[in-house]
Order: sequence, then C-alpha cells, then structure tokens
Amino acid sequence: MAEYKLQYFNMMGRAEPARLIFAYAGVQYKDERIEKSQWPEIKPTTPHGKLPVLHVDGKQLAQSRVIERYLGKVFGLAGENEWETAKMEELQACVEDFLIEIQPWFKEQDNAKKVEIFKQLIESTIIPFITAFENILVTNGTGYFVGDKISYADLAIFHIFWFMNSKILPGALRKYPKLHEFVEKISAIDSIKQWINSRPKTEA
Repeated sequence: MAEYKLQYFNMMGRAEPARLIFAYAGVQYKDERIEKSQWPEIKPTTPHGKLPVLHVDGKQLAQSRVIERYLGKVFGLAGENEWETAKMEELQACVEDFLIEIQPWFKEQDNAKKVEIFKQLIESTIIPFITAFENILVTNGTGYFVGDKISYADLAIFHIFWFMNSKILPGALRKYPKLHEFVEKISAIDSIKQWINSRPKTEA
C-alpha cells in the first residue's frame, strides 16, 4: 500500500475534494495542514509554489483537479470508459470556471462591496450554475453526475454544493430537488458523514 500525504492550508478549500475521496475510499493518509506562518518556508519545496500537494511514496503531485483525477483512478472512482472519463473532466472544468467567477466575492474584504458583488453573482453566475447541475442530474437519471455509480467527480461536486448549501446560501438547494437529494445522499454515506463530523471546523 502506498503512503499518502496531502499538504494544504488549515481549511477546506481546494483540498477538500481529495480529502473526501480518501474518506470514501477508506484509505489512510496524512492530512498535513500548513499554517500561514509556515508557508514561506514550505513554498519553495512545492512543485509550483502552490498548494495542495499530494505526496505518494515521497513523490509529489500538484494541482487540485489533477490530484482528484489521480486518486479517482487509483481508488476505482473514475470513468468506466473514455466517454465517462471525459465527462467527469468536463464537470471538473465547469466547477473550476465557477470558482474563478466567484473569486472576487471570496477575496473582497469590504463588507458593503462584498454584498454588492454577491448580488451580482446570484443572477449572473450562482443560479445558472445551480440550475445547470440540477438539469444534469435530471438528464442522467441515475442520481449521479456520470454513469450509475459514485465517482471522484461526484465528490468534488458534492463539496461545492454542500458548502453552498451550508455556508453561502443556507437551505437554497431545497428549490432544486435532485441536487438536494444528491447532497443528502452523499452526506449520509457512513465514511463521508464520519469525515464531515470529525474534520477540523473551518469557515472555508
């Protein structure tokens, strides 16, 4: 069995989908959380000066989405064929686009400006994103986003909507029955539930 270590800051952020993959797969790893004060010293040791970094038997792999895909393949949570693999990558790209679009809201420190940015994002970005992913679940008809069983893409998407429903727009998913059902279903998986209940409590 390989030895795994996941390095990231003490937050959910871009490392949380990988942590959820480890939790679901039941694979042990070192969840190394870097404090901001440690970062200047650690940064030069990373492949591209960014986190997260996955260490596998001493080798390093960077970029959060690449890490998710790698773990998905290793733990049997990737596509059954090339088409499913491509669709999972497509959904990852959509999530990434969404995170880039809402980044100004996360970074803004002025509360008044933050509220104004959020009002704009609701109509231009957030509701279209939720609606699109609700429609994907309706179209696929299996309760999952690709194929008929859980994948690493489902866990990455779950985190976005769990965070949205818990932190950004509490209860908003009740208007989207398939997404609400999806988040409730993944949350109820024993290993995922245990991780959510035991993980360090952070705001983001």
